[in-house]
Amino acid sequence: MNTIKMTNVTVNNILFSAALLLVSCSLSAQNVDGIINPTAVENIEKNLASDAMRGRATFSPDIDKAGAYIASQFKEAGLQTWNGGASYLQPFALVKAELTKASATLDGAALPAGSIAVASSSSHLAVNEGSGYEKVYIKAGASFRDILKYLQQEKKNYIVLVDTSFSKNFPRLAGFAAQQFKSSRSVIMLLTAADPSKYSITIDQDISEKPLANVVGILPGKSKKNEYVIFSGHYDHLGVGQANEKGDSIFNGANDDASGSTAVMMLAKYFGKLHNNERTLIFATFTAEEIGGFGSQYFSHQFEPAAVVAMFNIEMIGTESKWGTNSAYITGYEKTDMGKILEKNLSGSKFSFHPDPYPDQQLFYRSDNATLARQGVPAHTISTSKMDSEKYYHTQGDEWSTLDMKNMAEIIKSIALSARSIIAGTDSPSRVDATQLR
Repeated sequence: MNTIKMTNVTVNNILFSAALLLVSCSLSAQNVDGIINPTAVENIEKNLASDAMRGRATFSPDIDKAGAYIASQFKEAGLQTWNGGASYLQPFALVKAELTKASATLDGAALPAGSIAVASSSSHLAVNEGSGYEKVYIKAGASFRDILKYLQQEKKNYIVLVDTSFSKNFPRLAGFAAQQFKSSRSVIMLLTAADPSKYSITIDQDISEKPLANVVGILPGKSKKNEYVIFSGHYDHLGVGQANEKGDSIFNGANDDASGSTAVMMLAKYFGKLHNNERTLIFATFTAEEIGGFGSQYFSHQFEPAAVVAMFNIEMIGTESKWGTNSAYITGYEKTDMGKILEKNLSGSKFSFHPDPYPDQQLFYRSDNATLARQGVPAHTISTSKMDSEKYYHTQGDEWSTLDMKNMAEIIKSIALSARSIIAGTDSPSRVDATQLR
């Protein structure tokens, strides 16, 4: 057995270091309670989900108002602006296309105009089997997302033959197709049971560009500035629609996803106060999630995936989970060890993270984490939404008054505390195996 000699100075140094660590942990806990609490959470949530924001619909003046409010909170938190610019806004544009003429013949048979959807930045298309488009057939029984993925392809031109079993959802598909990033590629979707060898398609459409903006703030890291940890949520919702039986026409989107955006703002305030992050923290609220996830797609493509250590996307945390309060689930839990790291950092607390209990709903692919996750980033969504029984989901009843602010505060605090070792640079979650993703 080796004997270790320790001087009084050495012992004192060890005791002093331990004391500093205890003080640091104590201050961190006090800061969490002092900054992230039900009153502070409610104040932000009430503003973002108020009737004055009129449901924050994409392209509306109301979402611009909401973006300005989030920017003011980022400024208050002491964040730096995106790319050192004059604003926290991260602007981009979608191309909006309005069909003026659409005709198609398949093996000589005319297709009804309502059976044609187009995703293209071109005002005129004349396409046949010799035009070099890749033809694919979406058969009955496939998922709606199997069709949507072709809208997100960036390089190929496609003719996508969609089986008539999708006729009920085809207008929705056409709506998604009509709004896309500006691109040189085109995707033409045809609702048909046929798989023709010859076809002729003519498209004319009016093209306009519609400006949008994410809201992004930066807290630079100390020793690992070029390694990024992202906290995100989407701030758009459905806007104003048909009035319900109570005469309410505003879809406030308090849970979906003002709750996630509220969490991002609260986390910005907390980490801005601590200001001890070794890795650079990026706080982002996305627009246009409800019409196709365009905000997060644009944001995600601004990064080299290898530089992003982790993404905490936060969606619908305003109601208690299926396990009750002080709990949440992580989508794609099994795809990385990030959940295990978060659990380790919360050891001894009353809060618990769980794997996604709704695997059949493919939530890992349906939220704003998906673009970076498909590139290997440990990017997960944290949620409490009971996907089989959320009473107010996408209704006028999704008001701030239906949310549990105390539980929301506990969730946000737990996200902050569970992220500590990742932010400090002592833990790096394993990467997603992108080859295994659909």
